[in-house]
Amino acid sequence: MAETTLIRKVLIANRGEIAVRVIRACRELGGIRTVAVYSEPDREALHVRYADEAYSIGAPAPRESYLNIGKLIDVARRSGADAVHPGYGFLSERADFAQAVIDAGLIWIGPSPDAISRMGDKLAARELMEKAGVPVVPGTEPGLNDGALRYSASKIGFPLMVKAAAGGGGKGMRIVRDPDQLDAALASAHREAEAAFGDGTVYLEKLMEGARHIEFQVLADMHGNTIHLGERECSIQRRHQKLFEESPSPFMDDDLRERMGRAAIQAAQAVNYVNAGTIEFLVDADKNFYFLEMNTRLQVEHPVTELVTGVDMVKEQIRIARGRRMGPQDGVQFNGWAVECRINAEDPYNNFLPSIGLVTVHIAPTGPGVRLDSGIYAGYEVTPYYDSMLAKLIAWGETRGEALLRMRRALAEYKVMGLKTNLPFHQKLIDSTRFLAGRYDTQFVEEYMSMHEEDQANDRAEVAAILATLIEHQQRQQAMQIVARPKRDVSNWKWIGRWERMQR
Repeated sequence: MAETTLIRKVLIANRGEIAVRVIRACRELGGIRTVAVYSEPDREALHVRYADEAYSIGAPAPRESYLNIGKLIDVARRSGADAVHPGYGFLSERADFAQAVIDAGLIWIGPSPDAISRMGDKLAARELMEKAGVPVVPGTEPGLNDGALRYSASKIGFPLMVKAAAGGGGKGMRIVRDPDQLDAALASAHREAEAAFGDGTVYLEKLMEGARHIEFQVLADMHGNTIHLGERECSIQRRHQKLFEESPSPFMDDDLRERMGRAAIQAAQAVNYVNAGTIEFLVDADKNFYFLEMNTRLQVEHPVTELVTGVDMVKEQIRIARGRRMGPQDGVQFNGWAVECRINAEDPYNNFLPSIGLVTVHIAPTGPGVRLDSGIYAGYEVTPYYDSMLAKLIAWGETRGEALLRMRRALAEYKVMGLKTNLPFHQKLIDSTRFLAGRYDTQFVEEYMSMHEEDQANDRAEVAAILATLIEHQQRQQAMQIVARPKRDVSNWKWIGRWERMQR
């Protein structure tokens, strides 16, 4: 298991909680130094404060900063970085960025550009999986124009999905339940896919109603070894965006897990995959599973896998990039249950409208079995320029029941004020008897999770009580203060020059 490539400094081409997560992994790997990048609104962001060095990369718009390959490569060179970690989102699944990193003589902590390209095109990936013997959802072949798609729709049957060939995250996706809706769905999906990914290609896929979204985490090294780290249940979604994940899945049995794990490894090996990746499946009520897509990067929900396997995913990514040879599949041990809530700056009482503003209070939950991966703090400004996710709250227990009870307690402890968050949604989800019984699928949120005004009134009363307590505490602290000679504050939190001097 010896590692042959030396990595001394890593540039993290991302922001927010995932950038902080990578910084922490680097420090635990024997002091690998870290380089952060930031756009102008992120000057005071947590990842900037935590990194050893930080460089400005420009204006708020992602294409001017976090999506600007030239600027990122320039910072990597100027900082003396050996390697680049892309996190997730932004450029993490862009083959041209991976190639640019490699061409600059740097180590890319991720899969090869070829694997990213082949699995990033959903149509090409479907073809590849069919050849590899992995079941795929019934749908159309690549390259069909709208006329051919209309003809194919009648053969696939309704309801069906119009899906963008490039990208993900629900962009360029439309549900079509009736033939009369197809033309409008194709037109709008083309437009949205073109705007989001620069590629308006779409295809059709059978809509698997009542299905569950279950994914398998895979790891593959440079020596031909591929293993999986079990499944994650990701069926709690809103508009195709995941909100809650757990591992293992309450729906799985040992036989299905073994078959899906084997298929996930087959899928990764079909593209000679290296590093961390995720194979996503749809599973119907009869436990038939179908390949959905492969995410050629670290997943947002990787912490639940970490807690049930004891494997640090980010460290493993770096170790694999350094040439480590992994152990066998039977060396992976599973222990307990883990659940994760994505905490977003959204108003659940107003159609999940994004919320921005200053975080005035941030009280993080702690205690046994609770983990918080966060990119915010009291005094942090949430801007409209980037994804609304603020943090991920994760809980572990020996059983699913214990994990959910810990999550319920942690959600009650977690306080974020100054803007709206979806914490009330998660609290209501955890109290749902149907959810607690594990009886849910990808339509659960739309069918069972409406947020009511009376719930909001209760939330407001709780917020008022917390604010009153905080004000009283602040007044007591001020009364107890002893006037002393002021001292120069040289803490990292105030000494901005440590980061900004890098720009001179």
